[in-house]
Amino acid sequence: MLTGSQAAVPAGTSTQQQFVKGLGLFSATAIVAGSMVGSGIFIVSADMARIVDSPALLIAAWLVTALMTIIGALSYGELAAMMPKAGGQYVYLREGLGPVWGFLYGWTLFLVIQTGTIAAVAVAFSKFLGVFFPSVSTKYWIWHGGHVPAIHLGPMVLGNMDFGLSTANLVSILLLTLLTALNTLGVRLGAWIQNVFTSAKLLGLALIVIFGLVARNALAISSNFANGNFWRNASWHTLHPVTVGEGGPTALVGLLTVIAVVQVGSLFSSDAWNNVTFTAGEIENPRRNLPLSLALGTGIVLLLYVAVNFIYLAVLPLHGDPHSGSILGRGVQYASEDRVATAVMKQAFAGYGERIMALVVLISTLGCVNGMILAGARVYYAMSEDGLFFRAAGRLSKARVPAVSLWVQWAWTCLLCLSGSYGQLLDYVIFAVLVFYVLTLLALFRLRRTRPDAPRPYRAIGYPVLPALYIVMALFISGVLLRYKPQYTWPGLLIVLLGLPVYFFWRARSRAIVPFAAGK
Repeated sequence: MLTGSQAAVPAGTSTQQQFVKGLGLFSATAIVAGSMVGSGIFIVSADMARIVDSPALLIAAWLVTALMTIIGALSYGELAAMMPKAGGQYVYLREGLGPVWGFLYGWTLFLVIQTGTIAAVAVAFSKFLGVFFPSVSTKYWIWHGGHVPAIHLGPMVLGNMDFGLSTANLVSILLLTLLTALNTLGVRLGAWIQNVFTSAKLLGLALIVIFGLVARNALAISSNFANGNFWRNASWHTLHPVTVGEGGPTALVGLLTVIAVVQVGSLFSSDAWNNVTFTAGEIENPRRNLPLSLALGTGIVLLLYVAVNFIYLAVLPLHGDPHSGSILGRGVQYASEDRVATAVMKQAFAGYGERIMALVVLISTLGCVNGMILAGARVYYAMSEDGLFFRAAGRLSKARVPAVSLWVQWAWTCLLCLSGSYGQLLDYVIFAVLVFYVLTLLALFRLRRTRPDAPRPYRAIGYPVLPALYIVMALFISGVLLRYKPQYTWPGLLIVLLGLPVYFFWRARSRAIVPFAAGK
């Protein structure tokens, strides 16, 4: 088995020290916050509210997300300070559990997690741009390749998507091209873009809170908070109906289980906070700034997330009628197209609230796409240095950025945009993402035992109790998803396992190159 020090390094590859240390604490924090906030916070609360059917449980679900994310970030801080190298979580898994685990993470990241998220958020950008320019839409095809029918394989539903080039896809690809090109010009430019848009999007979230306080509605407050209504359906004895699988039977579940089920929305709207670890090779004083940026970035975003959900409940009743013609009548549960934040802003600013909200989402999605483009390429660079990805991806350009890695990521992401498969693929890897977080925290425990004397400028707060609590909570959520949301779990595991033959191919290939590279 190859380890980080034993892996074949292709001839001509650059070393970690050649990166430009161009990311300070503010920029690193901006990558954390900017990668977390995409379009999910503006949408997912509607579906969560339909499932939990309780104001208290909606807030509880976000608080569980906040707790888990903060614990994860504080735990990753130790690994980041201990191994401040480009690749981040890939490196932690490689060093803590072995190279195959690092590769499976990098494989899934490239195939779906990073690229699929970038594609989905880029298309979300285009959809909200359509508020200002109606001709930008997924309904307007420049070239319609066709429709892939739904294919049912046990709990999995494959296909059921259109592929081709729509005006929305075209705008998404142009956005990806522009941001990728800008990031090839140097990390400082990419960081500057990230700083500007992250600051703007956090201001946008804060404005939703402020405007929501001004526009709070007496009907919503009475419905959601008065006379014990906040705790409605939040009893330990209340059973909640949950649909098992895609259009399957309905099961009645308890309080903890229903909160675990809706983590599909909240936990993964808060994902990608780990992206800053991918850029460790370019962060100034990484042993200090990496752990600090993780704590600051996740703390700020999660505080805003919880506050925003309280605002949703202060402006709109939780319960609603899907057939109602009014914003208040549809409530949080049935906000038009699940755009809860848009409904809140419409209620606050009749006539132009939708445009204000669309502008906030445009800024948010643009910053998210840029942050994930910048960070993701560093993982494939690290994989290439280990001989487990295309050799050219492991070289730095004159601007000292992994330009080839950036363009390889761009090509695959554009293909996902055209295929229309990004949303479905992201659903499939939700479970896998959680499993990789658990594995990384297990690597933290193992490295404490196998490398007790390694320099640890920062040690995980609450170790071993808090990391163990995260693992227990994540395993419980994983078990619930396996049981009640199989369409989100088994396909993700299949995608991960498909990486095994690819790993052995790359390993054999890199070993074959070693004698030739040594001879040169």
